Amino acid sequence: MLGSGRLNRSIKFCSVASLLFLYAVVTPGQDIRSAPSSSMPPSTSPEAPAEISALAGLIHDLQAQVQTLNSQLGDLRAEQERATAESRQLRSELEAMKTQGSPTAGGPLNPYAASMPKEIASPAAAPAAAAQSAPQTQEDRIAQLEEDQQVMDGKINDQYQTKVESGSKYRLRLSGIVLLNLFENRGSVDNVDFPENAQTPQSLGLNTSSGSFGGTLRQSQIRLQAYGPDIAGAHTSADINFDFAGGFADAPNGAAMGMVRLRTGTVRFDWTNTSIVAGQDRLFFAPLAPTSLATLAIPALSYAGDLWAWTPQVRIEHRIVLSDASSLSFQGGILDNLTGDVPPDAYTRYASWGEESGQPAYAARVSWSHHLFGQDFTIGGGGYYGRQDWGLNRNVDGWAGTADLTLPIGKRLELTSAFYRGRAVAGIGGGIGQSVLLNGPFGAQGTTFRGLDSMGGWAQLKYKLKSNFEINGAFGLDNPFADELREYTAVSQYSGTYTRNQTSMVNFIYQIRSDILFSTEYRYLFTTVLDSGSSSASHINLSLGYIF
Repeated sequence: MLGSGRLNRSIKFCSVASLLFLYAVVTPGQDIRSAPSSSMPPSTSPEAPAEISALAGLIHDLQAQVQTLNSQLGDLRAEQERATAESRQLRSELEAMKTQGSPTAGGPLNPYAASMPKEIASPAAAPAAAAQSAPQTQEDRIAQLEEDQQVMDGKINDQYQTKVESGSKYRLRLSGIVLLNLFENRGSVDNVDFPENAQTPQSLGLNTSSGSFGGTLRQSQIRLQAYGPDIAGAHTSADINFDFAGGFADAPNGAAMGMVRLRTGTVRFDWTNTSIVAGQDRLFFAPLAPTSLATLAIPALSYAGDLWAWTPQVRIEHRIVLSDASSLSFQGGILDNLTGDVPPDAYTRYASWGEESGQPAYAARVSWSHHLFGQDFTIGGGGYYGRQDWGLNRNVDGWAGTADLTLPIGKRLELTSAFYRGRAVAGIGGGIGQSVLLNGPFGAQGTTFRGLDSMGGWAQLKYKLKSNFEINGAFGLDNPFADELREYTAVSQYSGTYTRNQTSMVNFIYQIRSDILFSTEYRYLFTTVLDSGSSSASHINLSLGYIF
């Protein structure tokens, strides 16, 4: 009985304790639920327990942190979208640069590309590009790593060097090439250090010689590139290029004192797929040239099928990306209407026969490119027209049609060629410097003028034996129409009347390091004079260049 009484008292005590505990828990919850939402925060309410106030403050802190995290997340998303847009733009610009493939279209700031291989014109990027296009041996890879280390060391040392300063806040880059050419000629040529045609001994008078040997640095070049602000969404830049082949000093040994000469200078506005170029540049409708270190002063095979001129011009370029591997390019513009005249005065400029017409020359080109064997297969066609006024209202229509081809044949071989057919084109390097024909004295009222028809072209086969060693073989031919030359008298920049000029050449170019080049070249020239036989000559050239 005593035990059962104690048990009953224990059960009652536990029941009462349980009820008191539930009442303590439920009552604060009802107070919290009954508080109006517009009341002051619990931390400031005098009736709120301390624990509830601390919990409310913690909740507010967590809400503030969540809002901050949301804001940071939004900023990260916006930054990611900007980075994605910039990546797309850079990819589009890279594809646009790949589709151009020429000095005027393949590299906005590349004056050497017309005369040098791409890996020479851009030495810093050449080893990596070549390594991707051809397999390397273990020795090549070790040498490449050593060179990369030297390049990195040089870049680190650059941080302690004085940079090129400009008058603006934008970046200015100085570059160029110091080029030594040693040459030997067998036979008579028009120019001993970079000949264009063979001459008869009679045409040279006292300067005739069966052979010659010499050296020159006048084909060295200096280049300045400026990179400006973005204007209306276009990247702006400027590029100017000089060499020392502008003449000779009137002094003893003046042949070794080359005078500075302006080659090209352009200002560019580059959008994603459209560019505007203004300045003096190569002929954009005939953009290719053979590869040679022996002739940087003028393109190789000039007056032997390779049209060329440095002409003031304004042009527009537009690129259409067809796929990841192919694209179309359109170019059109106006050019200074040059006719190849020699200036009559050293200080006063007179209008050329083309400028006398009162209108510019017009040109256009369209090309298609497709990525093939890690390179660009490109085929293009262009046209040119320029009215010429030779005085007394004697007008001549100069024109030319052009075609060009760049064809990769595997990873090591590449075929490059160009062809033209035109009339009165001495001003752009055609007709072996002969432009118009006349049937009487130049100043006579009744003399008839007409343009000389001509055609020509060239082809080059490039073989890359290693990433830094290549062999180039090329042949070029220019052929004015002999029947027209027999019937009329030609106005020519040369003393003779030429009906055929052909040049064959082979060269070996070795890139010792990314900035040091060595080349040897052999060239054979064969020139035919109207009804007077032909002349031939050989030219051997050793070149050592340092790109800076």
